[in-house]
Amino acid sequence: MHGIGNDFVVIDCRSIPLALSKSVVRSIANRRTGIGCDQLILIETSENADAFMRIYNADGSEVNACGNAARCVASILIKQKNIDTVLLETNERILEAFNQRNGNISVDMGAPLIEWQDIPLLKKQDTLHLSVTCDPLSDAVAVNMGNPHCIFFVENENSIDLSVIGPKLETHPIFPQRANIGIVKILSNKLLRLRVWERGVGITEACGTAACAAAVAAVRRGLMERKIEVQLLRGSVYIDWQENNHVILTGPVATSFTGFFFDENSLQSREQ
Repeated sequence: MHGIGNDFVVIDCRSIPLALSKSVVRSIANRRTGIGCDQLILIETSENADAFMRIYNADGSEVNACGNAARCVASILIKQKNIDTVLLETNERILEAFNQRNGNISVDMGAPLIEWQDIPLLKKQDTLHLSVTCDPLSDAVAVNMGNPHCIFFVENENSIDLSVIGPKLETHPIFPQRANIGIVKILSNKLLRLRVWERGVGITEACGTAACAAAVAAVRRGLMERKIEVQLLRGSVYIDWQENNHVILTGPVATSFTGFFFDENSLQSREQ
């Protein structure tokens, strides 16, 4: 499945629990020798919600949030249960998702975290004006939307070589848990364009939590209104930072194909 190019392998494990090692996740996510994806998602049973969503980056690391994956999983549950609202449990929080009945799925991503210790940062800093630099980037904003984001505002987002700058900033010492890097061009007070380097993945065509973080950063800087269209490579998502401090992420989802994947390592991992 994918949300405007941010793609996922989604495995339904509610009937048969599945434990995957990092190496197996990496093999499935490999675009040349596996299925290929930005993140691998397991749908598991939950006592607190309609399902539990477990999220692995392409490098095998487990993370706490993925907005576009949440919308994809929600679309599966909405169709299966024939309802318009579902609850998804993650490692960090329970998300509420809604069927907009126009091809879009919305998910309440909760409140953004903006204190330095919640990003987290290595030491106390003003999260609205980070000291992090990597020529030509400077004066970043830090936001946690279930995972840490570092947002830079630029005049020309395409002039930034993310393949070079992304890995340097992701692993900057100020980010003990690494960080997702967002490059933002503001087009109006309601529209911005975003490019993303995701920790543990690399350059991705879209990222839901990065879109949320970019919108929050722009509003905190006083640059935009609270309802924002975020343009990405293959389309747009829509962010509404509501007065109750919750961030709503809305956009389309798509299923590329369904099927069965057999891998001896996966099977051995499950049997162990």
